[in-house]
Amino acid sequence: MSELWSERGRKRRSPLISVLDKMIVLDLAGTLVSVLSVIVVIIVSKRFIKILEKAIEGAVSSETLIHVLGLKMISAAIAFLPAALFMAVLMVVGRMYRDQEMAAVFSAGGSSGIIYRSLYVLVLPLMLISFALSFYTGPWAEATVKELMHEDEKSADIRGIAAGRFSEYQHGDLVFYVEDLTKDGIMHQVFVQHRQGNKVSIFNAESGNLENRPGGLYLVLDNGRRTQGTPGQADYIIEEFVEYAVRLEEKETVLNYDHESIATGKLLESTEVRDIAELQRRFSIPAGVFVLSLLAVPLAQTAPRGGVYGNVLVAFLIYFAYGNFIRVSHSWVVKGQIPVWFGAVWVHVLLMILALILLMRLFGWSYLKESLRGKLGL
Repeated sequence: MSELWSERGRKRRSPLISVLDKMIVLDLAGTLVSVLSVIVVIIVSKRFIKILEKAIEGAVSSETLIHVLGLKMISAAIAFLPAALFMAVLMVVGRMYRDQEMAAVFSAGGSSGIIYRSLYVLVLPLMLISFALSFYTGPWAEATVKELMHEDEKSADIRGIAAGRFSEYQHGDLVFYVEDLTKDGIMHQVFVQHRQGNKVSIFNAESGNLENRPGGLYLVLDNGRRTQGTPGQADYIIEEFVEYAVRLEEKETVLNYDHESIATGKLLESTEVRDIAELQRRFSIPAGVFVLSLLAVPLAQTAPRGGVYGNVLVAFLIYFAYGNFIRVSHSWVVKGQIPVWFGAVWVHVLLMILALILLMRLFGWSYLKESLRGKLGL
């Protein structure tokens, strides 16, 4: 009886999270952050070049450029979270095989169930986070980028003024020439031709700058002369001024949201196939976090003297095929070539079957079955 009581006491005192769980979680979390940071920097850098070209042309302001860069980093981090986790699990578990830590775990009575239990201490909360990011944060970031770019397009004509050259804006109705332009946006020795119908106004000013005032954006000129009249007629008006403000017309642009920037609530209310396909794409983020981490454990198995990269090439090919299958499935659903319900699950079910086959190959079905029953309570 005393031995039974002692055994029950030991069971009650066993920690919910073991030392092995903490080791794997901390190692996996650190590796995940590092891998995701590298992927995001590479992806956003390529996209940032296109946005930077628009900023140089004057289509995007410097303030908007910084905001767009941050929002694009959020979108890229969400999209590539499953890939980063997949690589992180391969690296962490593969290192455990190479350093013979996995052999020590198995020799102490451990099994694949223990590895998965330690792994999913981090993966399950990460799935919930990725669900919120994919369905809510991602669409918000994309919609905010669209709104910022739309606001900048209204005043894109008068942005990007360069010193020493003529620049046409508002379809040629406004012509600028600036001899010198300081870093704080002050223009010196300004020439402006402003056409309003048949009348043409010529401004020569010592300095000028762009200001947001009630009613819109204005070009404020200081200490200059204004000449206005109709070409071919002699009735010109010549006046000198200390300050003169010319209102700059904003471009009429239409804000169009693509499916990636539409709020999830609106997509849930829609019955269009394209909207349903977008919901499936967002669902593939948390589903990919679960399935790819499940597949990464048997793929990470390497010999103690195996290469540093182990089965990384095979894993890359699998992820490449997975990403293409997701895009192809999305296209098939939109075109109506496959049922909507089938498009939502078939890729992930295929990966789960592949993961099960690899586990059976490594451990055998009987060992795997007993391991899952004993360690995961199945």
